[in-house]
Amino acid sequence: FVFLNININPLLRKYLYACFRRRTSRPGEAMPDIFIIQQPARREQSFFILHYINIYAFAGRLKEAQALYGLADLAPLDTELEEYVAGVVAAEMPAAFPEEALKAQAVAARTYQVRQMQAAGSRAVLYDVGQAYLSEAEQKEKWGEGYALYAGKIHSAVRATAGEIMTYDGEPILAAFHAQSGGRTEDAAHVWNTAVPYLKSVDSKGDRQAPNNETTVTIAAKVLAERLGIAEDAAVSVKKRTEAGYVAEVQAGSKTFSGREIRERLRSADFTIAKNGDSYIFTVHGYGHGAGMSQYGASFLAEQGKNYHEILRHYYTGISFSILE
Repeated sequence: FVFLNININPLLRKYLYACFRRRTSRPGEAMPDIFIIQQPARREQSFFILHYINIYAFAGRLKEAQALYGLADLAPLDTELEEYVAGVVAAEMPAAFPEEALKAQAVAARTYQVRQMQAAGSRAVLYDVGQAYLSEAEQKEKWGEGYALYAGKIHSAVRATAGEIMTYDGEPILAAFHAQSGGRTEDAAHVWNTAVPYLKSVDSKGDRQAPNNETTVTIAAKVLAERLGIAEDAAVSVKKRTEAGYVAEVQAGSKTFSGREIRERLRSADFTIAKNGDSYIFTVHGYGHGAGMSQYGASFLAEQGKNYHEILRHYYTGISFSILE
C-alpha cells in the first residue's frame, strides 16, 4: 500500500489490510504492485474504497473488484438534493472528465437547483428546471458494466462538495454552463439581454482542443432563403460580432437577425458564413450558449492542475462559496 496521507481512520486501515491479505491469498493470481489510497478533503470513507476499486477497473477487472468487495451497489448519498446533483452530473458532463471538473459541475448543478427552489418557494427538489438528469436506472443503462466506476467517481465528487453552492451578494447565482466555447465564453448580456455581474466573458482557450470544436453546416441557398423569408439571391453575411467573437447580427437581404436567432439551427453563435455555389457553409466553433462555465474548459483547467474552486472562480466572476444549512 502507498498512503498519501497517513492519518487514516484505524478501522479503515484494518479493512484495507484485510482486503490485501484476502486478495493475495488467492492462489495463482498476481497482486497489483501498488494501491494508492488518497485522503479526501471531507469525511467520507467510501472515497478510499472507490479509489481501491478503480485500480482494478483501470486494469480491466471491474467485475472482479465489485464481486470481491461487495460494492456493486453504491451507497446512496445523504439527501435527495445530493442524489439529484449526482444525476445531473451524470447527464451533463462526461464521467471520464477529471475529478476536479466533476466537482465543479456538481457545485454548479447544486447552485442552479437551489436558486430554482428558492425562486419557487419550494423545499422539495425540482426536476424540471432546465438541467438534464439521469436516474440510477438510466445511468446503469448508459454505462452498462462501467456503471460502478463512473457512478462511483461522480458520487465521490458530489460527496466532496456536499452542500456547497456559489453565491453573489449572499444569493445563489445563476450557474449557467455550456459544453464548450470557441475559445472564449460569452457575456450574459449578449445571451439573454440582461447583464449579470458574475457571467462575464472569460478566456477558455482549452475549448479549442475539445472534440468537434469546429463543425460545419451546409444549407442550400433556397432552403435558407425560405427559412429567413428572403429572396433566394439575397446575400447573407455576418454584420456584427460581440467582444468575445460571437455573432451579434446577421444581415440577410434587407433583414437583420440576431446571432441567437441564427444559432437556433447551429451548435453555437460563434460562426462564420461563406457562400459556395448554391449553398451557404456555416463554420461553427463551440457548443451551447457560451455563458458561464465551459465544461470542456473546466476539464482542461483540471488537467492543468486547477482545483474546482479555481475553475469556478475563473468562469464565474467575483463569486463566493457557501455551505447549505
